Amino acid sequence: MTGKNQTVVLEFLLLGLPIKSELRDQFYALFLLMYVTTILGNLLIIVLIRLDSRLHTPMYLFLSNLSFSDLCFSSVIMPNLLQNMQSQVPSIPYAGCLTQMYFFLFFGDLESFLLVAMAYDRYMAICFPLHYTTVMSPKLCLSLVVLSWVLTAAHAMLHTLLMAKLSFCADNIIPHFFCDMSALLKLACSDTRVNELVIFIMGGLILIIPFLLIVMSYARIVSSILRVPSARGIRKAFSTCGSHLSVLSLFYGTVIGLYLCPSANNSAVKETVMAVMYTVVTPMLNPFIYSLRNRDMKGALGRVFCGKKIPFSV
Repeated sequence: MTGKNQTVVLEFLLLGLPIKSELRDQFYALFLLMYVTTILGNLLIIVLIRLDSRLHTPMYLFLSNLSFSDLCFSSVIMPNLLQNMQSQVPSIPYAGCLTQMYFFLFFGDLESFLLVAMAYDRYMAICFPLHYTTVMSPKLCLSLVVLSWVLTAAHAMLHTLLMAKLSFCADNIIPHFFCDMSALLKLACSDTRVNELVIFIMGGLILIIPFLLIVMSYARIVSSILRVPSARGIRKAFSTCGSHLSVLSLFYGTVIGLYLCPSANNSAVKETVMAVMYTVVTPMLNPFIYSLRNRDMKGALGRVFCGKKIPFSV
């Protein structure tokens, strides 16, 4: 490492997505459409929950925060990605790179905590309906949201400060479409063992434990519903948990695979594709999976924009 040029890095070059030049315009239009869909879908949820008093419940408090988190999470990555797809020199300043990394970690971690809160809310509502109102009090719900914001802010700041202490030499090319933490560590010309240890330890706390809690909550939900031996109960179980677990698997599976269980066989292209799944696809799908397929949200849509109640079948 001592043989490397110790030139101070003022900016990084992002290689972006591995797309052929003749397909760049088509992919630009696709990602622009996905970003606009993400923004509009999540904004619609926030507006409906804010305007419809019937949605002022614990579940929709968590949903509105999740939508805001998804909106910001996507906005941390997508505008810069779209700009770089049209740029001849896709660069980002050193300070801008660390800032992007901070907010990427912040909103990504926030989503993880909010998904746990939502899973616990559904668990209480379905498994203990008589105690739901008492347990899920406004004070508890607000405390869970505030705690999620505080913990994720501290976690993101920890990684950002550790990254700021590293030295970067002449090599400033990031083989990614954003300032990914693992990609930055590979460029550092100083000791990164502390960073890697913190990633492994904190990653287990922030990612694996919430994931296991969510899976346990939905497993109990399915078990509770299946105790009623009816076709309707089975349909309700799969309707409640199936689509949710699909998105959770997509989000947590790619994140855990990339950061906690990286494989030496993972190519830069494979890692980039996996990153697209949780930075671009998941925030776009969440509004449809968690809210817009929900009868309460459809009813609120009719009341807010049409001024009338729209009937929906079960």
